[in-house]
Amino acid sequence: MMQIKGRITTVHRNAQCVASALAPDNLTSMTTTAEGDHVTTLLTGTQLRSVIASMDDYLMNLAIAEDACSSFSPRPEDLNNKKAPARHRAHSPEKRHVQK
Repeated sequence: MMQIKGRITTVHRNAQCVASALAPDNLTSMTTTAEGDHVTTLLTGTQLRSVIASMDDYLMNLAIAEDACSSFSPRPEDLNNKKAPARHRAHSPEKRHVQK
């Protein structure tokens, strides 16, 4: 019987978040790990069509995980920016100039 092995490695701003989001959907033949800014998923199987279908599902889940993690994760440039964010000034008094 043929043994098929595949590996997908992708780069993410928050690799740990992406790997954690992917893990619940992994099949028993899949392992997903995060190291640094890389997420690596290994997949094994004996039937090519099954491996291809699993990789297709994984790539869809990866896109969703990346979107979710980037929505909730600070960007590196935000972490480096020490300046406080601008606040909404709806309640602060403003001086108004009235033209005559």
